[in-house]
Amino acid sequence: MQGILGLIVLVLDILAIVDCVKSAKSGGQKALWIILILVLPILGLILYYLIGKKK
Repeated sequence: MQGILGLIVLVLDILAIVDCVKSAKSGGQKALWIILILVLPILGLILYYLIGKKK
């Protein structure tokens, strides 16, 4: 069960990073969000979609 959850988190993190790279944010903002997502996978993912991704 842990392997499946880990795989789901990995896929969601990759999708968040790709979304961040494609966004209109500045280079510094992109780098900070990507580092946050990589260092804190679950928390960084949640924060990116709640705070970082503004339309």
